[in-house]
This record gives sequence, C-alpha cells and structure tokens, in this order.
Amino acid sequence: MSPARPTTSARKDPAPRKAGKKAAKTRGKPGAGSPSDRSADGHRTDLLEAMLRIRRFEERCVELYSATKIRGFVHLYIGEEAVAVGVNEALTPEDAVVATYREHGHALARGITAETIMAEMYGRATGCSGGRGGSMHLFDVSRRFYGGNAIVAGGLPLAAGLALADRMRGQGRVTCCFFGDGAFAEGEFHETANLAALWRLPLLFICENNLYAMGTALARHEAQTDLAMRAASYGMVAWAVDGMDVEAVEQTARRAAEAVRSGAGPHFLELRTYRFRAHSMYDPDRYRDKAEVERWKERDPITRLLDRMREDGEPVDETLAGIERRVAAEVDDAVEAAEQAPEEPVEHLLHHVTSASAEVS
Repeated sequence: MSPARPTTSARKDPAPRKAGKKAAKTRGKPGAGSPSDRSADGHRTDLLEAMLRIRRFEERCVELYSATKIRGFVHLYIGEEAVAVGVNEALTPEDAVVATYREHGHALARGITAETIMAEMYGRATGCSGGRGGSMHLFDVSRRFYGGNAIVAGGLPLAAGLALADRMRGQGRVTCCFFGDGAFAEGEFHETANLAALWRLPLLFICENNLYAMGTALARHEAQTDLAMRAASYGMVAWAVDGMDVEAVEQTARRAAEAVRSGAGPHFLELRTYRFRAHSMYDPDRYRDKAEVERWKERDPITRLLDRMREDGEPVDETLAGIERRVAAEVDDAVEAAEQAPEEPVEHLLHHVTSASAEVS
C-alpha cells in the first residue's frame, strides 16, 4: 500500500515486495496483523485455493471456447486473481458487489458456484442469470452480486445508488464497485466519485489498473497515470496497492472497508495488476510487447503466495496437490452439469423483459 503521490511519467513494471515479518498479534480486525500471523489457521491456504479456482475455471473456459461450447464475448481474468480474492475477503455477505464484464473472478470469489457460472457461460437455464446473460452478465441477488456490466463504467452509477440506499436506511453496509483503468476516463466515474464524496456514501471504489483499456496503454489515454492521486482530488481517501500480492490487497481492502463502514466516506483503491491474456478471446493482442507480458508473469500472484508459504516453512506441496484435486473435480462437475442442463424454453422468451403483469406465460 502506498499513499497517492504525483507523477508525470508512465508507470513502469513495479518491483516485487516482500511481506513484512513483524506485526501486532491481533486477529480478526480489518487491517490488523501481518499475513504471517493469519497463516496458522489456514488462511493462506484459503487464499491460494480461491485464486486457483479462478485460474483453473478460466483455463477450462479457454478450452471450451476454442471448442465452440461457449459462444459470445469472453474476457479472462487470468493474472488478476489476487484482486478479486483479496478484496472479497474484506467484505461481508451483507455488502454489495458491482463488477465489470471481466467478472468470472469476482463472481467465484464472492461465492457464486462454478456450476451456476459455467451453466451461464453455456447459456443454460440453470445459470446464475438464467442463461440470458452469458459471460458478461453474471448476477446473483442472494450473494448481493449485482452483476457484471458490459458497458465500460456502467456499474459505477448503480453502485452509487446501492450505497445511497444503504445510507438512507441507516444500514452499515459497504458497496464495492470494481472497474478498470479504462473506466477512469469515462464521465460516469467522475460523476460518481463527486457525488460519493459530496454525500459521503459508503462506497469502496476498486480500480483494477491492468495498464490497458482494451488495446490502449494507460499512458496513451491518461495524461496523469497516477490514478489514486487523481481520485484523491475528489476529497476521498485513495491508496495505490500492489495488485499482484493477495495479502497486500486483503489487508488494504480490510482497512478501507472498515473505514467506509464506520462512516468515513468513500475510499478508492488503485490495484496495480496485469492481465496475462488478451483483452478478450477475440483480441489478437498485438499492442503489447511479449517481453512485458513475460516480466509480469514472473510476478504471478499464485506463484508469489506459494513462494512466501515455502519461505515460512509451510507444507506447500501436499497442500497444493490437494487443492488442485478439489478444484479440478469442481470444474469438471461444473462442465458436466452445464452440458446436461436445459436451455430456456422458447415460451419464456419474454420473461423478465416486461413487468410481471405483461409477461406472456
């Protein structure tokens, strides 16, 4: 975590940081204690499993897309797993989450099952959005997961509305909104940031800065590339965080979420991360230098956590093998269920399109 600071040049690949070894022996308070303090109860194992679930799920999606089992647009989250997992660890079931079209990781980290997500990818009636949303429109009101949103920055005003409703009702909940660096250039971000700060809404802004808005590098569309500093200009607390370190993400998100929940107003986190795959499955990815991609892969959030666990003497190999078996079985079961799930009947075509009284049965 670092405070927002001015800069006039494009951001370079950040150097890896090691977690601190000293911390207070406090457990359970947001932001308290170091990652090492929490590893004794298997917390690191939980983080590892959550990231591997996202990685293996999406790797299977690549295979299924190539086999034309999944159609439409698919935007992969591979490389950014630490953001979704770390942030969701800091939220409660009562909090709300609004996501982007690159939301498989957010949905899985929120607790939506791989089975209902995969069914949605297949367009089946058992999907979390009834097969009507596909990859970009995952939704689960029972988890207070208010969607992926196919419109860049489209989720930000919705998040402000959810946060305003909670504030007006006096409910101590946080609305967490994920969006990319490309959304920072949209008017919806600036309008939402202004109102959130003006009305002190319980809104946690999570900017996943992966350096590229579709195929455009950050320095080519933003004159000032320090996004945390720009967000701070709205009068809200803003921090830049190493988004390739799941423990750093969790600690900072806990601190921010607790502050938002206590009435301190909106907070902004710039998660500096990187997607290892192209913008979408349709994207030939010709705008990035391959050497840059390889440098970032050296900072793979899964590998970094495994290395840290090994350094601290944790039984990583046996733990990893067990996780891989569980996750593989979970993904296999999800694919099998999706293959067998029914499609929505044609008679239901107008369901959820008009009000209930006008629906055709």
